[in-house]
Amino acid sequence: MAGRSHGLFAGRSRHLSRHDKLSTLGISRLINKFSVGEKVVVVPHGSFRNIPHPRYKGRVGSVVGSRGKAYVIEIELSKSMKRTLVVPQEYLQRLPLPGPQSPA
Repeated sequence: MAGRSHGLFAGRSRHLSRHDKLSTLGISRLINKFSVGEKVVVVPHGSFRNIPHPRYKGRVGSVVGSRGKAYVIEIELSKSMKRTLVVPQEYLQRLPLPGPQSPA
């Protein structure tokens, strides 16, 4: 009998589910444009088709360049270790700029 497959996302589907937010992609997520040097957050959600690895979920990086509809992101894991990821635009969010918050 054949053994169980140990693919990239084997046993990880429960970690990728987002119960607090909708998993559907809005049109605004699909038409995001980022400039070089902008800070972004990696947010993998939805299908498993071309998402970044879950270990980078919530990491902040800066945009280095673009490749087609995806962006090249440089993430600093420690002072001496950096990673370069190619992430599609729908899995990136802008990092909110620090500053005075407007009263609600």
